[in-house]
Amino acid sequence: MSEAPSSPPPGAALPAARPPFPVMRLLCAIGYGFIAWFVLHVIFVLAAVQFVMIAVNGRVHDEIKGFCSSLLQYEWELLAFITFVRDEQPFPLGPFPKHA
Repeated sequence: MSEAPSSPPPGAALPAARPPFPVMRLLCAIGYGFIAWFVLHVIFVLAAVQFVMIAVNGRVHDEIKGFCSSLLQYEWELLAFITFVRDEQPFPLGPFPKHA
């Protein structure tokens, strides 16, 4: 016959309860992953544009350089949220980063 599970003896410590699985964070991480993939491609296109600007003008375009700086910071925030490095949600649920 099978033995019925017994309850812990009185005074014994109960096992710690596990926190629930973060389903909403998983869904946000998947969405932010798609955004990060898109932003990475925009960064590559802007890098190519900067090479064209150097070929034409002999110098980088300062406004594109500042925008790329913001995009790089945004990409870091996206990846940091996905990998649990930070808990604050990036844009569009949080603020868009400003370049330094």
